[in-house]
Amino acid sequence: MASEKLFGLHATALQLRSQRMMMLASNIANAATPHYKARDLDFSKALDLAQNGASTEAAIEYRVPVQSSLDGNTVEMATEQTAFAENALAYRSSLAFLQGRIGTLTRALKGE
Repeated sequence: MASEKLFGLHATALQLRSQRMMMLASNIANAATPHYKARDLDFSKALDLAQNGASTEAAIEYRVPVQSSLDGNTVEMATEQTAFAENALAYRSSLAFLQGRIGTLTRALKGE
């Protein structure tokens, strides 16, 4: 893939971080939904699978709650919010790297 040669793992990482962010946001949005099962993406496992050209579906796991709720919902807001914040920070880091790389390539193409 051409983007992997130009951007390394950061392009794949950005895509996986985006996927994880949507999953965590879905967990937060469904915190009051009876029987909703919180899911998360094991980022390291997903990155390994993506590097080998495999589907990242095997890296999706159901979260095991510390304390069960009476309605069967496994979302724990503190856990989800912490995971979301950490993932957002990692997403911004990957994005900043890619923006720097694109800036370098742009300047090289312009002959600066």
